Amino acid sequence: MKQHLKSYALITLGSVIYALSFDWFVAPNHFAMGGVTGLAQIAHYLFPGVTVGVASALMNVPLFLIGWKKIGGHLLVSSLYAMVVSNAAIDALNLLFGFQPMDPILAAIFGGGMMGVGLGLVFAQGATTGGTDIVAKLLKLKWPWLPIGKLVVVPDTAVMLLVALTFGELDAMLYGFIKLYTCSRAMDAVLYGAVDSRVAYIISDRWKDLSQTLLQRRGVTILQGQGAYTGAEKQVLMIAFKQKEIVDLKRRVYELDPKAFLIVCDARDVLGNGFSPYRRDEI
Repeated sequence: MKQHLKSYALITLGSVIYALSFDWFVAPNHFAMGGVTGLAQIAHYLFPGVTVGVASALMNVPLFLIGWKKIGGHLLVSSLYAMVVSNAAIDALNLLFGFQPMDPILAAIFGGGMMGVGLGLVFAQGATTGGTDIVAKLLKLKWPWLPIGKLVVVPDTAVMLLVALTFGELDAMLYGFIKLYTCSRAMDAVLYGAVDSRVAYIISDRWKDLSQTLLQRRGVTILQGQGAYTGAEKQVLMIAFKQKEIVDLKRRVYELDPKAFLIVCDARDVLGNGFSPYRRDEI
């Protein structure tokens, strides 16, 4: 029960952040919005009596039914909750605060970043805010190796083109693309985190001493190598570690062998002891 309450609290927070970013940055500047929210913008433009929140809720019904069949009941319940909260928050915040237009570049960058954070919090709990977020999650079933932020871009781009045609403003579409890019990057940062892991390759004549020293902190793998010019056999040490350990690693290598050759690379999705566990339902 405690875990469920925490999950729905995060969904609520993410949904409100999403709604705030829409009312504060997107709507006042008339940016082209992707997804069902973008289609709801068109509906509100054509029929002013229909609010964006109500139009979005109605358009989501068939998508939720498809998502329920393909992904399961948890998506339906949690996403319905996220959709209701986000759409209600969009209308409520719009009534409470009169957000004014601002510099469009700032609005696109910060609005997209805030929206990405909100969507990332919702997605991380196995839910969506409805609309093309469900489409992105369905695409994830077919292409599981692609980040969800990039999959959201595909349907959102098509809707943004339609929104731009409706409002007749090319600038709205171009600023919308800036917002969409920052949203995608922020969403992936929330879901997958910043690159915090590194992998180092060390070539040294004192590889035995180095491996014993490094084994005090992390596991070490010995790879067989050969110099292309000399043909001499070389032992290559490979070690995965956290970013905060990089200074200590370099110091230890330099103290034992100042002539050692060290390569440090970014590493994502490191699984195993001391790193991330495997999750079957990872998005």
